[in-house]
Amino acid sequence: VTAAYASTDYRAQGQTIGHVLVDIATPPTGGLNLFNLYVALSRSSGRETIRLLCDFDRKHFQAAHTPELTREDNRLRSLDAQSSEWWHSLQVHRSQYS
Repeated sequence: VTAAYASTDYRAQGQTIGHVLVDIATPPTGGLNLFNLYVALSRSSGRETIRLLCDFDRKHFQAAHTPELTREDNRLRSLDAQSSEWWHSLQVHRSQYS
């Protein structure tokens, strides 16, 4: 007997799991996207500790991101640039008065 548990990709986010058995077949409802695949496949600590439950459709890995995800990525990239610029201006301002 081997103890095991199951979880969704949402529930597994942020965790590293010692040994992982992944089912990346197309679900009966909804669908797979690159985010789901990334989370499912990146939970193990390495290639030696991950197994795929069944064959998968390679087109899932060749799909483009959804427009919503692309917009969000661009928004976050812009916020990062603004934050970096603000932080740099703070450092310059501090060095002038030190």
